[in-house]
Amino acid sequence: MAILIVDDSADSRVLIKRFLEKHGFGKILTVENATDAFALLGLDQPEGLAKNIDLILMDGVMPGIDGIKACQLIKSHTCFKDVPIIIITANDNAETLDKAFAAGAIDFITKPIKQLELKARVNSVLNMKHAIDQRKAREAELVKVLEELESVNRELSRLSSLDGLTGIANRRHFDQIYELERQRAVRTGHDLSIVFFDIDFFKYYNDTYGHQEGDDCLKKVAAAAGSVLKRPGDLLARYGGEEFVVILPETGVAGAYKVAQDIRTSVEKGNIQHSASKLTDHITVSIGVAGGKMSLTDKPQELLTLADKALYEAKSGGRNQVRIAERYSD
Repeated sequence: MAILIVDDSADSRVLIKRFLEKHGFGKILTVENATDAFALLGLDQPEGLAKNIDLILMDGVMPGIDGIKACQLIKSHTCFKDVPIIIITANDNAETLDKAFAAGAIDFITKPIKQLELKARVNSVLNMKHAIDQRKAREAELVKVLEELESVNRELSRLSSLDGLTGIANRRHFDQIYELERQRAVRTGHDLSIVFFDIDFFKYYNDTYGHQEGDDCLKKVAAAAGSVLKRPGDLLARYGGEEFVVILPETGVAGAYKVAQDIRTSVEKGNIQHSASKLTDHITVSIGVAGGKMSLTDKPQELLTLADKALYEAKSGGRNQVRIAERYSD
């Protein structure tokens, strides 16, 4: 706790300082004019320094800048808006007091100073200042808690959209983004494409190498497919089991076919051993593609159904290949 006394009378400064110290009011600082008070408070610095001042006792009449003007200048700084100022005045007429309160003073003490009155008013103001400080501390703590909660919620929201194993988007997030992109494609008239793919003979892989290796295989395939996608709007998601899906906004079937072939090649280049495959000695994927213009008459699931059908044709046609849904093929 610190109290600043601003008074051009040395006798008054000493008298008030001794009295406050006698009654245990902590650290007492004194200056003889407003200019020295501004310097002590750091008003000449960009943001000011409160110097942990809890109360200012300001003489109302001083040479140069008087107490009321000094009070107004101090209160104009944001960091001092909660620092109470008591004006000490020999003139307690209504006009003077109105000016003091308008300048930001919280109370006044008349001269000659009565010690009992001084003690009571200082105690009252300091108690109020303490309550304000406590409230500000609670508000600051609440803001911090709310910021931390918001950060946690953002992280939870992010995690809720990811597949726990592969780290790519999960089915729930895919469904949300697909509906948004489908509606946007209808509204803008841009193409939208879907690429479905799954791992060939993955059941045999799990049976041969175990589920732990199977999980590692899914991660590697997801990483290989993800490395192909370059645009921020493209979305790779795990659709379920060993099946994956890609959303390609503003992409026609020709562009989607190229992306699909790049995914197939990327997975093959990963050279993930698969001795139980009936096709080759490494992991491969089969891919179905569907894309084109969207219209209001299209059923929401139609594009997905077509891509899934093309995937089935790729698997039944020999696997490790890309097929395009007939409706959208040239």
